[in-house]
Amino acid sequence: MNMPIDDSLPLKVSPQTQASSAAASDTAERYQYWRMRVMYSMMSGYALFYFVRKNMSMATKSITDEFGFSNTEWGMVLSAATIVYAFSKFASGILADRISPKYMMSIGLLLSAGVNVIFGLGESLAFFTVFWALNNLFQGTGMPPCSRLLTSWFSPREIGRAWGVWNASHQIGGAFIALAAGYLVTHFGWRSAFWVPGLVTAIGSFWLMNRLTDTPEAMGLPPIEEFKSDGAPPSAEEEATPFFTMFKKHILTNRWVWIVSVANFFVYIVRIGILDWAPKYLEEAKGFNLKEAGFALSGFELAGIFGAYASGWLSDRVFHGRRGPVSVGFMLLLIATVAILFFVPNGQMALMGLVFIALGFLVYGPQMLIAVAAADFATKKAASSAVGLTGLFGYLGATLCGISTGWLVDHYGWNGALALYLGSAVIGTLLLLLTWKKKSPLLN
Repeated sequence: MNMPIDDSLPLKVSPQTQASSAAASDTAERYQYWRMRVMYSMMSGYALFYFVRKNMSMATKSITDEFGFSNTEWGMVLSAATIVYAFSKFASGILADRISPKYMMSIGLLLSAGVNVIFGLGESLAFFTVFWALNNLFQGTGMPPCSRLLTSWFSPREIGRAWGVWNASHQIGGAFIALAAGYLVTHFGWRSAFWVPGLVTAIGSFWLMNRLTDTPEAMGLPPIEEFKSDGAPPSAEEEATPFFTMFKKHILTNRWVWIVSVANFFVYIVRIGILDWAPKYLEEAKGFNLKEAGFALSGFELAGIFGAYASGWLSDRVFHGRRGPVSVGFMLLLIATVAILFFVPNGQMALMGLVFIALGFLVYGPQMLIAVAAADFATKKAASSAVGLTGLFGYLGATLCGISTGWLVDHYGWNGALALYLGSAVIGTLLLLLTWKKKSPLLN
């Protein structure tokens, strides 16, 4: 016989179910708190790294004019620094997979700040070369800890958007220092553009050490894959695998990591060429003053915030974890925009500003997605090492860019440098086209 059910009676929930529900709610709340804290700490910290690296571009013309350095000589200063940064970033990527990202990032920032204060005392080409290279040695400790934290706190299906949000730290730091350093150089001389950011960043490094944390597991939380039910966390067997064995499996023999790393070589020629040389180019070739050049470069950086997030959102939501199609689309538009630079007349500040906004939007999309793709292809166990490898190739490209841009401008004018950037964008596009169908093995 069927018994009638009285819906008015409350359902009895076992103590075990109640405890499980309370524990899940507590875990979700703690995850939300720490993910927010990790994100704003990483963004603030990496923006501060830019305060004491991208201040150089705004001071370049004043330094070269005061000491009579040629473009080729100054290109050597930039290239020596970027090649040190390239290897530092790669070595830091390997270390970040093994040590605390919190201490690695904050101590590296403090050391970079100190070198900036010393750099402001410089009087010779040799001094500038040595100390800017030393600064870039410490600068390499900035991104790898962020790569590890991003892959630890965000799952493969959301990391494109999370990385896009974090990537705004590049543009926030770059845009702010372009304006601040431009003002400091104009009113107080080029040395102030190193002393003031150095002191501010030194204070910020202690704040970063207080705010930043390590992985979810270190905070007593489950791995992100378990929390989000998105793939499987590394097994106990994988955790016990010797580092070199893991490095060989996920990096040395992983052709997809190598493809995006080589592509980054060419993408960085375009990106760093604009960041390091745009103020000088706009002043010498287009009739801008230093403040106007600073505004144009700020537009480039701020537009990159939206470009990076848009590319991450598209790769997550529309292409379901495939970074290749979005990267290629952005790169094709970048090629067209670089070509426009050949035809913009002198003195057209508004038009040139719009072109720089487009360049920023388009170059920061693939630049960010290359790092995401490398982390995808290498999995969480070797994500920092993979991103470090892309950084190595990227800044080898930046090294070539520094030497080549100075030499080309001295011998062929600024159109020679633009031709280098255009050709690099084309080659980068062809390499990224190879990754069109590839995505994280966790999403296959």
